Amino acid sequence: MEINDHKMMNHPLIIGHRGAKGLVAENTLESIQKALDHRVAGIEIDIHRCNTGELVVIHDETVDRTTNGKGKVCKLTLEDLKTLEIDGQYKIPTLDEVLQVIDGRCLLNIELKGEKTAKLTVKAIQECLKNKKWSRENFLVSSFDWSQLQKVQKLDPEIRLGVLSEGKLKKAFKMAKKLNAYAIHPDYTLLKRHHMWRAKRRGLKVFTWTVNAEEAVEKVKNLNVTAIITDYPDRYATV
Repeated sequence: MEINDHKMMNHPLIIGHRGAKGLVAENTLESIQKALDHRVAGIEIDIHRCNTGELVVIHDETVDRTTNGKGKVCKLTLEDLKTLEIDGQYKIPTLDEVLQVIDGRCLLNIELKGEKTAKLTVKAIQECLKNKKWSRENFLVSSFDWSQLQKVQKLDPEIRLGVLSEGKLKKAFKMAKKLNAYAIHPDYTLLKRHHMWRAKRRGLKVFTWTVNAEEAVEKVKNLNVTAIITDYPDRYATV
């Protein structure tokens, strides 16, 4: 999936946040499938490394909020995690399981949440690239932990990187330059037109989050962002 600027004017890509978080429990295979059903351009997920070394798809560093269990993801084995339930019916998936469901059908934005996720993510992407259904344009790796992005860059400089930021964007732009990043990922409430001009001058895409309300969607569309990350891909997949 190549992103062409002239096609994006006021028609940003719609990225399903944690699958389709507003419709089905976040970061589950069912939520990801729901996003695919709405023909999203991309899906954003979060990953941590569990105690037995696998990459699992979950947002928080603990399972407390989203499951019927307790404890830190990094302290629990994959077997432990698979016994837990989300909303009484869903399971925590592995990154491999998510990759099987998506199967190269859209962009996958992998957000590195936990420590020691960079190397395993690079390995998973490189394995996918052996399959004709996947290309490098299918992947974007982002993180608030910029040290993890630096590790990804060292391991495979061709993987596209997104610099996540929930604060002032000056540092994000600086890090994006250092990493030769593909995109910046700002909180939409911080985004101003001068940021868009700066991104364009530097050849950076802008993926903004988490945009749910109609007025917020209109705001970022008018700024000509590259992509909108939203909990409700059913509402905006055709904007």
